Amino acid sequence: MYEQEKITPYNHNQDKGTQVEQMFDTVAHSYDLLNHRLSFWIDKYWRNYLVKKLSPRKPKTILDVATGTGDLAILEARKLKPATVVGADISEGMMKIGREKVEREQLQNVISFRKEDCMKLSFADNTFDAVTAAFGIRNFQDLEAGLKEMYRVLQPGGTLCVIELTRPVSFPIKQLFTLYSHTILPLYGRLISKDKSAYKYLIATIEAFPQGETMVGILKRAGFATARFDRLTFGICTCYTATK
Repeated sequence: MYEQEKITPYNHNQDKGTQVEQMFDTVAHSYDLLNHRLSFWIDKYWRNYLVKKLSPRKPKTILDVATGTGDLAILEARKLKPATVVGADISEGMMKIGREKVEREQLQNVISFRKEDCMKLSFADNTFDAVTAAFGIRNFQDLEAGLKEMYRVLQPGGTLCVIELTRPVSFPIKQLFTLYSHTILPLYGRLISKDKSAYKYLIATIEAFPQGETMVGILKRAGFATARFDRLTFGICTCYTATK
């Protein structure tokens, strides 16, 4: 078991997946605003970086895992022009907002949403040209099980592309990030989201999540033939790409 799998939002007797669903349903109304403000809008750059990495593959069918409110799915639909993007998430509250955004963008013919347990996806083997995730896999109850499911539903030769928040490793960014994440971020998150536990949980999972070479090793154990990573913005975010 990886360290972040032991961390739960509310520390009660329900399993982690149930608690994560409850947490994201609770913060859904403020999630987009907080993501943008707390990252100083750099999260938009990170999503664009993922899409640019995926662009040469020209995927026609994309599964966006832990899609949340659909920002990455919408960007993929706009930039990559696939036939289908399926956004999968455990939180109906988040996807409700995502559906509203998709309607405003008039992308209903491309993007659909499905409530899914990412540990046990309902899709058939070898279904998608690409599988993506933005800031979601560190919430998996079982990281390796989730990655194996993402591998299973990819077509042979398909691409996995993930961006995840990570701990900077270089001075002084590492120290500044620690200060920011333990003071400003949880305070502001609590004020806006009204959930005092959510942003403490999110920071704890960032700090505990395996990263860099360790994560590449986990991807390969999940079955991926090749895997690599690129650190973004001084290591605050990392992009992982892997092929089946």
